Amino acid sequence: MNGWFLEVESPQALRMVRELGAAPLLVGRGAECGLQLADLRVSRQHCRLEPRADGVWVEDLGSRRGTRLNGRTLEGPTRLVSGDVLELSDESRLVLRQGAGSVVPSTASPESLSGSVFLDADSMLERQRDLAFATSEAELRRYAERLHLLNEVHQALTESPSQDVLLELILDRVFRQLRPEQAAVLLLDAQGELVRAVTRPESLGPGQVFFSRSLVQEVSRRRLAALVLDAPADDRFAGAASILDAGVRSVLAAPLLVPDGVLGLIVLSSRLRVRQFGEPELELLVSLAGVAALHLRNVALAEEAAQRRRLEQELALARRIQLALLPAELPEIVGYELLAGNVPSRGVSGDLYTVARHPESGAVTFLIADVSGKGMAASLLGASLEALSAGPIEVDHEPEELCVRVSRRLFARTPPEKYATAFVARLDPESHLLTWANAGHNPALLVRADGTCERLEATGPPLGLLAAATFRRSEVVLGPGDLVVVYTDGLTEAVDPDDEEFGLARLEALVVRHARDPLPVLRQALEEELDGFVRGVPYADDRTLLVLRRALT
Repeated sequence: MNGWFLEVESPQALRMVRELGAAPLLVGRGAECGLQLADLRVSRQHCRLEPRADGVWVEDLGSRRGTRLNGRTLEGPTRLVSGDVLELSDESRLVLRQGAGSVVPSTASPESLSGSVFLDADSMLERQRDLAFATSEAELRRYAERLHLLNEVHQALTESPSQDVLLELILDRVFRQLRPEQAAVLLLDAQGELVRAVTRPESLGPGQVFFSRSLVQEVSRRRLAALVLDAPADDRFAGAASILDAGVRSVLAAPLLVPDGVLGLIVLSSRLRVRQFGEPELELLVSLAGVAALHLRNVALAEEAAQRRRLEQELALARRIQLALLPAELPEIVGYELLAGNVPSRGVSGDLYTVARHPESGAVTFLIADVSGKGMAASLLGASLEALSAGPIEVDHEPEELCVRVSRRLFARTPPEKYATAFVARLDPESHLLTWANAGHNPALLVRADGTCERLEATGPPLGLLAAATFRRSEVVLGPGDLVVVYTDGLTEAVDPDDEEFGLARLEALVVRHARDPLPVLRQALEEELDGFVRGVPYADDRTLLVLRRALT
């Protein structure tokens, strides 16, 4: 057999072989072409191959980028010989061969190019924004009409207050412009699965489908626009008997593209006797999908902003409630200075402190705690801890007994992963005896008047961690000028840009250095040193400080 064959290379069919018949062969992107190439750099009607008695002739049809024959630009009708190479773009080329023995057999069929078309949707949108492609007055007119249509759609969609209304309006516009029989918008859910959000007709049940799963997955995952000219001839519909029995022949699908991903897709179908979609309809659907995706993203951003405002209001309210739980003012203790404060890292704090004087004994109880976790959940647990400790503090329990009672109740009311570290102390201002228990908390610092520093280490586990926890009481007598500093780990675990922690050693040195300064000066010095250390790195945890000092006289 000495017929003519074409070796075809293109983005959608890396290599296939096609036999030339007796009739002229139109080559290009258009659905009307006998050899359709899914390459945006190829013109809709790029060139024509015509077998004649003296061989095969080729003619460029005014393509945008031109046709190159063996590396040279084709000018006018030209006769080809076996082995000639036609380049239509950087990725699409045709090699003419004569005789069946001169070509390599291929399993690809002509329908793999002409039956279904998949085009890069991003490139299509970019091309539609470029007037350079419009080389004729007719193309310029179509471009202007499309811009006018898209502007109308923009205006209509801008008035949509919610996603549901927006989706319905999108399908209304699609039906008006493209007149499909069935249509659907599929959106990606939180798990990355495509879910039907809205359909036409509305009576289309969950089990009724007019598109193949493989088709929509290819469109959404690869950001492709799809034109199926003949569904029964497309392998993606193989086995989809319900779809084919319904008479579906022509299908369009376009992804809903946003800069950072894909929101979903729009898919349409029609039976052949009603209408067959073509490339112009595909281009229009891609444009409409681009407009729809923009508005869907804007609606989602508006809803996120509203949710963020509601959350901020809730956080502000939670912070006000939390501040109400902290001491409105600290009691005055004759012969002592006292300072305390809390700085949350996330609007609300998981730290708490309280200072209470017992009216009968005159003793003062101090509690500073740090609950597990951060944010709203931690603040709720902190409020619960404050409520649980209020009773034992009011009846003037010793620190170790207070820890036992609070720990037992916290364990019974919270899951295992919820607990709190705490430092509890009781001061007798007359004897200057300070009794304390440390429930898994950071060591408090006791700076003596002579500059020596002692660490008041843990005397039991965190509160709520064990069902039957016990705590040991320790005591110390405070002399004139002695300073006690209790804090949470938001101070010592603050990190610098190199991820180095501030640490207990730095805190201890700073406290010793400022032990004789007024307490507000000490706190200011600590904040300045912390800010200088972290150098702009956000504080990851709440910072709470309680400082007690006995006067020198």
